[in-house]
Amino acid sequence: MKQNEQQHLLELIVNSKAKEKGDFTATSELACKLLLKYFNATCVSVISLRNKALEQKVVACASPNTAMVEVTKKFRHKHFASELYFDEIRRYRHIVSNISPTDKRLTCFSEYYLQSGIQSNLDVAIRINGHIEGLLCIEFDHQIELPKQSIEFACQFADQLALTLATRYAYDKDERLTLFHSATEQAKHVLMLVNLKNQIIEYINPAHEKMTGLSRDVVQNNELITLDFFRGKRELANELTQELIAGKTVQGETELQRIDGTNYWVQYQASRFVTEQGNYYALVSCLDVSEQRRHKDELEKLAWNCTLTGLHNRLHFTQQLDVTSEGVLILIDLMGFKRFNDTSGHEQGDSLLTEVARRLKHFAESNGAIDVARVGSDEFALILPAIHSSDILEETIVKLYQKLSVPSVIGREKVDPKAAIAVVDIAPVVGEFSPLSCADIALQYAKKKAMMNYQIFNDDLLATFKNNAEIERDLQTAIRGRQFELYYQPLMDLKNHKFIGAEALIRWHHPKKGVLYPGAFIDIAEQTGMINAIGDWVLEAACKQLNLWQRKNVDIVMHVNVAARQFFSGNLFEQVWNLVTRYRLKPQSLILEITETELMGDVRHATCLCQELADLGVGLAIDDFGTGYSSMRYLKQFPITKLKIDRSFISDLTTSHQSREIVSAIIAMAKALNISLTAEGVETKEQELFLEDSLCNHAQGYLYSPAIRENEFSRFISEQNETVH
Repeated sequence: MKQNEQQHLLELIVNSKAKEKGDFTATSELACKLLLKYFNATCVSVISLRNKALEQKVVACASPNTAMVEVTKKFRHKHFASELYFDEIRRYRHIVSNISPTDKRLTCFSEYYLQSGIQSNLDVAIRINGHIEGLLCIEFDHQIELPKQSIEFACQFADQLALTLATRYAYDKDERLTLFHSATEQAKHVLMLVNLKNQIIEYINPAHEKMTGLSRDVVQNNELITLDFFRGKRELANELTQELIAGKTVQGETELQRIDGTNYWVQYQASRFVTEQGNYYALVSCLDVSEQRRHKDELEKLAWNCTLTGLHNRLHFTQQLDVTSEGVLILIDLMGFKRFNDTSGHEQGDSLLTEVARRLKHFAESNGAIDVARVGSDEFALILPAIHSSDILEETIVKLYQKLSVPSVIGREKVDPKAAIAVVDIAPVVGEFSPLSCADIALQYAKKKAMMNYQIFNDDLLATFKNNAEIERDLQTAIRGRQFELYYQPLMDLKNHKFIGAEALIRWHHPKKGVLYPGAFIDIAEQTGMINAIGDWVLEAACKQLNLWQRKNVDIVMHVNVAARQFFSGNLFEQVWNLVTRYRLKPQSLILEITETELMGDVRHATCLCQELADLGVGLAIDDFGTGYSSMRYLKQFPITKLKIDRSFISDLTTSHQSREIVSAIIAMAKALNISLTAEGVETKEQELFLEDSLCNHAQGYLYSPAIRENEFSRFISEQNETVH
């Protein structure tokens, strides 16, 4: 950043109108102001040495203290008495000291330093052709050690002041051209003089050879087209020449190529001047900004690209999508990637992502993709040109699906990437909906397919999307307007046939659609992030109700569903701790339910959180067990209170031998792990009898009661338990 700041300040001087005109006083004033701020100095001044007697004149002076400026002007208007000072500055070009009042080299300034309180200084000679024309003085009222880089920076400013002075001499008198020539020879910037009448480069300084590799003999006294800038572009040379003759200043930044094939970036400025003889010339200055440009490109690459895969990132992709009015959007999700990442390690996971990115990049190049990006941890996206034939579109997607499904060896393991693909024709939806939102909808359908997990967004999905958009808008109102209510479904103990708990289930009292069940809005709430606000309300309402029951000596447990977003939000433990403490809930009376698929989303985080909740006296139940991919190892790892067998296995217990075997196996496994078991969706006595004989602990379902309101639930559970007694 320091180097960029220095470069910027130098450019302010180089490109200033004052320097262009050779106005030494104005340029000196600008230099003093810039260096005062940069060095945080007490005073910065430029002194001109007018004759051999070394009489000095303060050309410009800058200081935060007005009195300091007056003191400087007063004491600087005199003759130097010390040859030691000049011997030093001739030899080294600059004098730097942090003991200025007592420095022997600076004895001639002792009175000035004492009067002004100066403790440290940097004096730099302003030289033209080896002759000292003036001094650039930077002074501090405290001791300071200036680094070499800062000293060199000040010397570069002195060079620019020398160039300005030399330019003034060139404008004033032809005989002063030699001084200008000497100053430009020392400059680090490329400087050249071009005769605009014949486009001949009459002068170019040595910096050009350092920058381009072309020797002065090749360029000087030759035409403009010998420069890298105009190589093979005579029309451009003619055009810019005419602009300069018309009095325009030509400036800019461009990438050029040397004869050896290497590239470099140059910043240039050219302005016209007219000699006393009426000849038109251009003074051209150039600066090699390759390093700054590379730094800028690196920052842009970091800002727009995924460092792991080399593909564009989500920010770049969404901006590209925003300006795309037609084409095909393809969204790809790697199903099961989180599990692979957790079980095989992040290094293996990164290797799989890199391999998928390689395949997508090849596919994108083969199909003329507009953009390809990694838009999530395990999500990728492409934009293809418009495909007007539905058959060709489907054929293209099938090829992509097959390409991604080819097995790959990651480490020593053979991996079968399983991708879900969503496809959206951008043109029909872009005016009304976000194409990415439409792709998200299609992706959910793609994931549910048994084979060929791809889904093209169609009219049916569009209708669903519109309905979901309406639900999303209404949900925001529902959250603010408290339109939700908890219903409770009782849990039966199959051993003594008593109700021992309740599962809190949310209902939405929609002002137009009536009572809506979770299936109508929970997925949308999860996709939009509103699930956290809804989940927070459900958890607190359930804890509040449990507290009321416990105060009435109703001995039951409360089951509360927790969404994945809420579970992994980072503040669930703190929220539960506050609720358990505030409502003084009995240990093990609150049980949080999360599906096994969601629980496996981040095993390490889930393990720590579950243990913390267990230490707090809160139970954990795995919901919809049997539909995900839990293993015995993970079940042993989590402090699980209960497993809930998914209703899909219970519904056909009496007709399916396979379901009976699966349920029996789950019950046996739970007993081996000493975990309580609840069967969901029990609707018949036959199902209940099978579960009792198999020693399943608990059951819930319509056989006992649907989810009902609190007042009905309290009455129902009281009556049923009294009947059992």
